[in-house]
Parts: sequence; C-alpha cells; structure tokens
Amino acid sequence: MTTRVPPLRADGAPTRVGILVFPNVEVLDFCGPFEVFSVTRLDDARRFETRSPFEVLLIAEHAAPVSATGGMRVTPNHTLADCPPLDLLVVPGGWGTRKEVDNRALVDWIAARGAAVETLTSVCTGSFLLAQAGLLGNKRATTHWRSLERMRDTYPSVHVVADRHWVEDGNLVTSAGISAGIDMSLRLVARYYGEAVARATARHMEYPYPESDARRIEI
Repeated sequence: MTTRVPPLRADGAPTRVGILVFPNVEVLDFCGPFEVFSVTRLDDARRFETRSPFEVLLIAEHAAPVSATGGMRVTPNHTLADCPPLDLLVVPGGWGTRKEVDNRALVDWIAARGAAVETLTSVCTGSFLLAQAGLLGNKRATTHWRSLERMRDTYPSVHVVADRHWVEDGNLVTSAGISAGIDMSLRLVARYYGEAVARATARHMEYPYPESDARRIEI
C-alpha cells in the first residue's frame, strides 16, 4: 500500500470513520478496526495525553442495541438517518450479511455513502454488501476464504482476488476474513498518517505490523 500522508485538516477535526453494524455482524470484523483507529496516536510518547486523529462512530439502521455474532450487544452512535458526513466507511461482514443484502434501506445507504467517502472499505463478507450496493463492479476485491467462490458466482463483474490479505483498488480497500480487518486498518493508518504512526499503533496493541498483503492461510 502506498503511504499517503495528508496534512492534518485545517479545522483541526479528526478523520471521521463510520463502522456499520447490523444484526449478526461478526464481532472482530468491526471491533478490530475500531480498536486500531481508536488507539492510534500521532505522538506515541504522549499517548495518554492526546486523542486519536480518528473519530470512530458505530452506525446502525436503528438506534436500538444491535446483537452481534455470539450475543454481544452493541449500542450505535448514530442511525443511518442521522449519521454525519464520513471520511472513511468500514462495512464489516458476518452471517448477518446474508440477510442484509436484501435490506434495501441499508444497501441504498451503503451505495450513497460509499460513493461519497474518501476511503471505502470492507472486512470479510462485508464485501457482499458493497457488491450488492453496486460499488464493486469491475473492481478488484476479496473476502473471507470460504466465500471467494460464492462471490465469483454471485457477482461476476467483481475481479475476485484469492491470494491477498487485503486488496486495494483506488480508494476501495477490501480485506479477507475477520482478523484481516486489523491488518487492513493498520495499513490505512499508514495511508493517512504515515507508517511510523501505524507501526507505533501495532506495537501498542502488541500486534505484528503487516509487512505483506499475502493471504495468511492456505486455500
């Protein structure tokens, strides 16, 4: 991934990240990116005195708590209707995506917001929601290894990449399954604020910095 270090926003505002949640969303798919973006610091030596350059928001269709995979209940910060403008959108996956691809309100919102954000991402089978929203046509993308063939069959216009842990195509970044969202998010930190910041974030998390985008498991 090419490192791009933009200046901090003139108004001092953080980069706003919206992470979508829905019933039966995979926990690590959204919690992994949330952790990465929320613990990022521009000056690791002043970690406990400063805030993340990212503002991380959980977005759901409704204001009521969402029940994720395994029964974790999550309270969103915003609904689809009152979500503020976003710079970066993360669409996670999980078993719930099989139902949500037929949720017209959700898919239409993803289509609109996905076209408007600076950076559009998915984790695991969240890529199916992006594809259903018409955002992956003729794009390179990946998903959980168990769903690669299903994506090829369901969305033939998507150029499915099987051997990468995450895949970039312009402002679109998709990742493989579950834990891959952490690696993808660390690389996004590098894209926004430089590799030194991303490496310090990984070190704080006691997580190995992703040196390569090669898929980590055999298919």
